Amino acid sequence: MYTICAKSSFLFMRGLSETRLFTYINYLILAIALQQLAVWWLSPSTLQKIIIVAAQVWFLLNLLLIAFALLNTLTHWTFERNFAGNFPVRGLVQTLKLLLSIGIGIGIVSLMIGQSPLILLSGLGAMTAVLMLVFKDPILGLVAGIQLSANNMLSIGDWLEMGKYNADGAVIDIGLTTVKVKNWDNTITTIPTYALISDSFKNWRSMSESGGRRIKRSVMIDTSTVHFISEEMVQRLTRSPLLSEYIIAKSHELERVNQEADMSLALNGRRLTNLGTFRAYLERYLKNHPKIHQGMTVMVRQLAPTDKGIPIEIYCFSNDVAWVNYEAIQADIFDHIFAVVSEFGLRIYQSPTGYDMRKGLSSRV
Repeated sequence: MYTICAKSSFLFMRGLSETRLFTYINYLILAIALQQLAVWWLSPSTLQKIIIVAAQVWFLLNLLLIAFALLNTLTHWTFERNFAGNFPVRGLVQTLKLLLSIGIGIGIVSLMIGQSPLILLSGLGAMTAVLMLVFKDPILGLVAGIQLSANNMLSIGDWLEMGKYNADGAVIDIGLTTVKVKNWDNTITTIPTYALISDSFKNWRSMSESGGRRIKRSVMIDTSTVHFISEEMVQRLTRSPLLSEYIIAKSHELERVNQEADMSLALNGRRLTNLGTFRAYLERYLKNHPKIHQGMTVMVRQLAPTDKGIPIEIYCFSNDVAWVNYEAIQADIFDHIFAVVSEFGLRIYQSPTGYDMRKGLSSRV
């Protein structure tokens, strides 16, 4: 039978051959044979009772081991077939093992004391409070596992972030009492299963499935560098393919607005600013970027000014959700922003450093 299972084309059958199932079955048969031989060959005596009880205990223990082997094979098969991703198979299997162990344990004790299992079960009623305390974590874990599965809240392979437990990585196991998370630094964080129901956590699965990962970062513009752009700058920026259409359309719009205004004073009309033109350039740059998801929000917005300057925020989504690729895309975008900002007469705000202080002093000398 072992050879047939080992050569079978069915994954479940091959899994059975990798366990000690058939060894336990042989032991089970030996226990049955030993009990029958004691009944047939020995006269009723204390020795016969001891041998029969020992054979029955041996039978129950091997029955439990056979059930464990079948459950382990079933668990392995569900993971290989990707059936366990959205279902707490390991937690349910552990629960079944616990229940089977309790049942077999009660049966063994009843055999050894020569009493009916019902007597032991009736006595357990008085110990309910103690049992609830002892098995609190397994019970809470079982309920939590069912809720996680029923609501599709967490699956193996999901990126889970839970700051309370310093967990930030991929879920590698959902057990009866614990959930294991392999963090990005290759450490393992163990979280109580019921904590995922009682506390909040962040699951990044929808981000991975959407095909877009958010980029949300600001650059601080030095307020003192914001000004109206000159005709010379207009002519120069119009040569940019990304800005020519915007500047021409905006210039015509402002010309119509300012037809009756006295333009000898800047306050009397509207003019192009270098900051507004810079925002328009960034919007067009992002909308033409091959690594930006054009089916999602693409926006460049100005936030409220602070003592650090004027925040210009990039809000968009990369079309590659892999971490390394995402960081490369984000860095490439901001490398370009830092390099091109001076073309608009703007400057990125940076707190003065020791180098700036020395440079200022040397320039005065």
